[in-house]
Amino acid sequence: MPLPQSTTVAYGDIVLLIGKDRRTFIRTVTEGKRFECHLGYLDFDDLVGVPFGAQVPTHLGHKLFVFAPNTDDIIRHLQREGQIIFPKDLGYITLKLGIRPGVRVIEAGTGSGALTLMLALLVGDEGQVYSYEMREKMQERALNNIRRAGLLHRVTFHIRDIERGFDERDVHALFLDLREPWAYLSQAREALRGGGFFGAIVPTMNQVVQLTEALYDGPWFLLEIEELMLRAYKTIPARIRPDEQMVGHTGYLVFARAADRDDQATYEAARAEEANGDPSAADVPGDGDPGDTGGDGQ
Repeated sequence: MPLPQSTTVAYGDIVLLIGKDRRTFIRTVTEGKRFECHLGYLDFDDLVGVPFGAQVPTHLGHKLFVFAPNTDDIIRHLQREGQIIFPKDLGYITLKLGIRPGVRVIEAGTGSGALTLMLALLVGDEGQVYSYEMREKMQERALNNIRRAGLLHRVTFHIRDIERGFDERDVHALFLDLREPWAYLSQAREALRGGGFFGAIVPTMNQVVQLTEALYDGPWFLLEIEELMLRAYKTIPARIRPDEQMVGHTGYLVFARAADRDDQATYEAARAEEANGDPSAADVPGDGDPGDTGGDGQ
């Protein structure tokens, strides 16, 4: 079920229908079927051949705009169970993971498939997304969402506890959307190629600390912790101003690169001595804050 490619509506197209009240609906144009909402109904057969951007009337005389949806529209209308990764984070995640046509990428924690869809769109037909999930019902929902978008051939789904590891090796990037991502870093490193991109999202600072500690002392480098804020504005020309409501927090993003560190033994020994009551032993070269003249260890 690919997104529309032509300038007019055809059977099988996914369309975005929206009235003046800005309530949005995404539907597939199906022969002999009907769309119904609070503004009335219209037959999909009457949409075929209508130019995108035009208005069409319902049986009550209310008009709906017909648009081709973008990726943000598709993701916001996914059938879901539980929270999805917000679109503002999805684009940045794929940028930081270096996702492009032809790459192979693993995600663990399929959920409803928002990130799965974004990755599948970007890797192209030459790339592949490998998605791991423990909950079969949850992954079935994601599979259906990806099928609706016509991208199922770009995704390999696994039902598995990733404590057993990943099937794939030398992948370009790997992302964890799990409660305890620090518990699976060895499995992630085994699946990633040297220099590969690692990312994770967690909702609390407690989780950030635990993940950061595990990454800092492991075979990783270029550690980053970030949070994105998005503020919408009212669009009435005479009184443009910030919207009164905004999503204050979605999740913390943590990124790193898979690396073979020749100072690993030094770090591990220093941390062990620190745990045994000698805090000064942890002060190894390059292990400081970004302002240290010795540099930042990660």
